[in-house]
Formats: sequence, structure tokens, C-alpha cells
Amino acid sequence: MAAARFVDQLNIQIGNEFAAHQQYVSVAIYFDGRTMPQTAAFFYRQAREERDHAMMMAQYLLDADQPVTMPAVEAPVSEFADLVAPIELALAQERRVTLEISRLMQIAREESDFASEQFTTWFIKEQVEETAKMSDLLAVVKRSAQNIEAIEDYVQREQSARGADPMAPRIAGSGV
Repeated sequence: MAAARFVDQLNIQIGNEFAAHQQYVSVAIYFDGRTMPQTAAFFYRQAREERDHAMMMAQYLLDADQPVTMPAVEAPVSEFADLVAPIELALAQERRVTLEISRLMQIAREESDFASEQFTTWFIKEQVEETAKMSDLLAVVKRSAQNIEAIEDYVQREQSARGADPMAPRIAGSGV
């Protein structure tokens, strides 16, 4: 049985993941509006990943016979000063999520909730990858802000979709 503190925090995190989903949709739309299809597609994929993370968390709570709450989320930022601003926001978001996931791990350990600690481990690994990906993208966009084609080439080459992680937790509603 999952520890009550962990359950409460994981329900909060579900809301955080849905908020991240909305923010990435907003960023994708921004890049779509600037005729940057590779960068837009990258952020649409990022949005799906965040939604999937929320649904993985929901599935974990369902599997643990714990309540799942769907908190409201704030409206995302939708206006940006330049091409760099949405990437800076995305990196800050990934860093914040890393702290939130680390807090979940801390709670699981404090509560000796070993199943929840094991569940959280995958998200720790995922956050390292996501933060590195956004940090790299920010460096490229800062360097190439006046050359949209260079940004698009980089995203197509380096940030393309990867296959599903066979170690990822189950996604609620996916049937897998």
C-alpha cells in the first residue's frame, strides 16, 4: 500500500504533469505559428510525454488501490518575446519537475514505501534526459536565433522521436 503522504504528493504531481502538457502545447503552437514544423513537432511530442507521465502516475495509484484526483491547472504562458523565451521556459519547467520528482522520491524513502520509491526511479532517469535535452536545445537556439533553418535542422537531426522505453510504467487508458 502506498504511503498516504506519497499518494497526496503524487496526486499533486499529476496536476503538475498536466500543466507541463498544456505549456508544451502552447510552446508547440508558438513554433507552429512561426513556420518551424520540426520544433513544433518536437514540442507536441513533449506535450504527449507529459500527458503520458500524468497517466502513468494515475495508473500507479489505481494499481495501488488509491484515490486519483484531477486537479485544475493554470493557463499556460502563450506569448513569447522571441525564439529563445519558450525554450528558456521549457528548461525552467524541466528543472522544476526534477525537483518535484526528487521530492516524491524523498517522501517514498521517508515513509519506507519501497514500491513507490521503485516507481519514482524511472521518473528520476527521465528527468535527467529531459533536462539535458532542453539545455542542449536552448544552447542551439541562443546560438542560432537568427537562423531558423539551423534550429530546424538541429531539431530534426538531434531531437527526433525515440522509441518507447520498455521500462516505462504503464499508461492509464493505453491498454498496455
